[in-house]
Amino acid sequence: MAEKKFKLRKEDQVQVIAGKDKGKQGKVVRIIREKDRAIVAGVNMVKKAQKKRKQTDRGGIIEIEAPIQISNVMIVCRKCGPTRIGYKIEGDTKKRVCRKCGEAL
Repeated sequence: MAEKKFKLRKEDQVQVIAGKDKGKQGKVVRIIREKDRAIVAGVNMVKKAQKKRKQTDRGGIIEIEAPIQISNVMIVCRKCGPTRIGYKIEGDTKKRVCRKCGEAL
């Protein structure tokens, strides 16, 4: 099976466009390519029971970010807000650009 190419990358500012957190923005913490999912800071928070690992650790219920389907997030352009990603080839380099205004992302 060929490896999928995702237009989103780590550290991109994204906005959730579907689901319970619709409208929220955050940075991409990690992309899970095998499952087409991304972990976004402050989005899709779930409670998890965590066991005490060391004597100094605190056990109990913690909140962590759960992965969200990559199709439910959209990159945010600094000029025009949520947008799709296009590509522009300049010489030997391929750059990601905003589809609305053409600014580099």
